[in-house]
Amino acid sequence: MQQPRILVIDPAGRSGLPYASLVARLQPMELHVEESLEAAMLSIARDSWDLGIVTVRQPGPSAEILFAAVLRADPQLPIVVIDPHSNAVTARACLQAGAGDYIDLKRVEIDLEDTLARLLVSSRRRAAEEVLRRAIERPYTFDDFVGESQPMQQVYSIIDRVASSNVDVLVTGETGTGKELVARSLHRRSRRASGPFVPVDCGAIPDMLLESELFGHERGAFTGADSRRMGLVEFADGGTLFLDEIGELPLPLQAKLLRVLQERRVRRVGARQENPVDVRVVAATARNLDTSIERGEFRRDLFYRIHVVRIDLPPLRHRGDDIGLLAEYFTNRAGLEMQRPVGGMSSDTYQILKNYRWPGNVRELQNVVRRAVAMTRSPIIAVEDLPDEIVVAAGQGAAIDAMAAGYFAMRDQHMAIFEKQYLNELLMRHGGDVSAAAREARLPRGTLYRLMKTNGIDGAMFRREGVPEQAVPAAELKSH
Repeated sequence: MQQPRILVIDPAGRSGLPYASLVARLQPMELHVEESLEAAMLSIARDSWDLGIVTVRQPGPSAEILFAAVLRADPQLPIVVIDPHSNAVTARACLQAGAGDYIDLKRVEIDLEDTLARLLVSSRRRAAEEVLRRAIERPYTFDDFVGESQPMQQVYSIIDRVASSNVDVLVTGETGTGKELVARSLHRRSRRASGPFVPVDCGAIPDMLLESELFGHERGAFTGADSRRMGLVEFADGGTLFLDEIGELPLPLQAKLLRVLQERRVRRVGARQENPVDVRVVAATARNLDTSIERGEFRRDLFYRIHVVRIDLPPLRHRGDDIGLLAEYFTNRAGLEMQRPVGGMSSDTYQILKNYRWPGNVRELQNVVRRAVAMTRSPIIAVEDLPDEIVVAAGQGAAIDAMAAGYFAMRDQHMAIFEKQYLNELLMRHGGDVSAAAREARLPRGTLYRLMKTNGIDGAMFRREGVPEQAVPAAELKSH
């Protein structure tokens, strides 16, 4: 196990440490002493520390000022404040602000050893809980993405590997696959996360304005330029510049952008000097840039410059069961936003969503689900809540798939659809009363419960207000 590292901030230096021997008794650990607050800030920015000790000396900053400065530099660092002029007001202020402990200098030999041992144990427990939390998170989520299919796992892996570097990234994929989500995930996981994230839709800005928007302009550079203006590239300094639909850039601007990316310097329109910029570029396109290069519509050298790492987003139709996960996620979110008690979708509805080709990808699915939540009159989204064109197109796709499937596969598929639809309709008729539903179906109630569990159906979704389900005998509950 790595030995703990303690940063001590004490203007008196090592000679003024009456508690160094106490620290050494805990266990072998690294004790680093800084005599000034400025030097301590550099140490915190440069290195990782397990504990901090702030010792107040006179003349010098007060305990509150010292503690607040260290806390701003590293909000996660447990800090012990040692004050030779301790008082209740200062102690209360430091402890309420998050200090691990506040000790009178005269009581250091009595209290410090126990305090450090306690804070070390607490710090390690928090670290272990964080590791456990990450381990048990839903496996089908990654930042703002929802999905566990193999193609998406590959996307997550690349994001995770390259996010901390400064390399430029090209994201490709059909419209609506989530290219901006990739860019934001790369930014959020990078060392630039505290800097700006600046999205630019290269296809939405008129050509005559695009150069000024990207690179800025000086006063009087052209008609209407009444004042100096910073461009979006400069605005992204220290952060990430997301160039969406970069394939739409006109050729003259491609040449200027290439120079900016190579030199990391930008010249405003009408300016004589260049300004340095520190940006990471994430470019995205739905176009086939190889074809655009062959047609002379995109510069080959610019392509090589942005194509350091490439992330290909799969279309939704190639993501398998992710369609169901996304539909469930969008249904729950739309239900909360609209305050509609929608508990899910019928099996037929899921099958239609799965058979549809989704030319608009995730964005189209989200809009279809929101419409269905707004249209439905029941707790379960049914086929009639979907747009007619979606149902028709999905039926055509299912007919093509059916020709390639065998008898037993098709039989099992239709049986599963029938079973879930029958149970939903049965429970809806009886308002979620499982006892009454079991009597109509001529099934033991325990069997009906097991079928509901297998199909992921909760009777409470169908229960009408004021009509409680009949009490279940204890003996019958045990049989479930």
